[in-house]
Amino acid sequence: MRYVSTRGMAPVLSFEEAMLTGLARDGGLYVPETVPAMAPEDIAALAGMSYEDAAFRIMWPFIGEAFGAEEFHAVISRAYAGFDHAARAPLVQLGVNHFLLELFHGPTLAFKDFAMQMIGQLFQAALERSGKRVTIVGATSGDTGSAAIEAFRGLDNVDVFILFPEGRVSEVQRRQMTTPAESNVHALAVKGDFDDCQARVKDMFNDFAFRDAVGLAGVNSINWARVLAQVVYYFTSAVSLGAPHRAVRFTVPTGNFGDIFAGYVAHRMGLPVEKLVIATNQNDILHRALISGAYRTEGVVPSISPSMDIQVSSNFERVLFEAYGRDGAAVVQQMDALKAEGGFVISQGALENLREVFASGRCSEEGTRATIAALHDETGQVLCPHSAVGVKVAREQPESAAPMITLATAHPAKFPDAVAKATGQRPSLPPRLADLFDRPERMTTIENDLSAIEAFIEERRAK
Repeated sequence: MRYVSTRGMAPVLSFEEAMLTGLARDGGLYVPETVPAMAPEDIAALAGMSYEDAAFRIMWPFIGEAFGAEEFHAVISRAYAGFDHAARAPLVQLGVNHFLLELFHGPTLAFKDFAMQMIGQLFQAALERSGKRVTIVGATSGDTGSAAIEAFRGLDNVDVFILFPEGRVSEVQRRQMTTPAESNVHALAVKGDFDDCQARVKDMFNDFAFRDAVGLAGVNSINWARVLAQVVYYFTSAVSLGAPHRAVRFTVPTGNFGDIFAGYVAHRMGLPVEKLVIATNQNDILHRALISGAYRTEGVVPSISPSMDIQVSSNFERVLFEAYGRDGAAVVQQMDALKAEGGFVISQGALENLREVFASGRCSEEGTRATIAALHDETGQVLCPHSAVGVKVAREQPESAAPMITLATAHPAKFPDAVAKATGQRPSLPPRLADLFDRPERMTTIENDLSAIEAFIEERRAK
């Protein structure tokens, strides 16, 4: 299995090389040269399997020769050992033909744990084998950072630096990043928004002298291994509801397009997905792009669903690459326009290709609160604001015989203020995190300046 860049000008890499590289040297994102197909009988055979066994079956064709079968089984087992639900990603029925996929039973209570725990174990196995050391840099709008720090804290061959927008994550999200005491993890509060953090990470990857000097690696959803790990729960949930014998639909609250792109990969592998619905909050650039064909940044407006407060959706580049028939030159043209002019227009042909698979919707702040309150009153189910955005948009989709699965991306206790305002009840953290607010914090506030951030990383990383 080989991996190519969405911009077509970077070296073709193996799975392990693409994982450790993160962002391609031409600025693009790695994708598999071909997408392995699963036959209907192989999809049906996933029924009744443990999550770990299903993960092996689904991910193995993408791994190539990077890991042996026994080694990869062990990696998967370690990755999900810390989840507190036996099903790992259980389904809960919300209504007639509508189901909630709970993705918050991992160590940091968010869907990012599915990918980050996996990538942490993959990195550890690869680095122990090679004896190399890497410096991981990531940007977060809230959940990626805590999941990355949890996955890599205390590991011998890794230094981790996470950039998050100062004052724009929930207190629980911040404390999950700032309370780990291990010396190899560092939380940086950047004076800016998430797009600024993400831009500085990309700038570091494009500063080849710095990149090579510190052994830079990335764990944002620009890293293909993260997307691959998220493909698994699309299959397991769909099979639970009758796939491949009937189609399913998914609604995904998304900002950076990584989670829903994993659903697109599942579709390309042969999972019968009738529609992938993009659910956005008031920062609705993805919804506007699918409706109008114009991808135009308008600035980030802070919301009660902060993990979706994004205007530059990195993984949208991956689906554009597919929509344009894997034409790297077309992607370069679009990304250059985004950087120079703040946006671009999707060609009619590419837009039609996107609309065949994707639909979209938008949920306001008022709609988010109302959905949290209404579902709590109707069913007793408590949603985090991001999951509420997904449920609201899912309920607005045209009726279909195909069941709808809405992804619940975070535990409501990660956003207690928003949930309490909507329901009148403050959700509690699980017992293992009950003392989170008593733990001392450790973080550095830093300017939105590439030189300052690079100097900090160079100074603090282990030599």
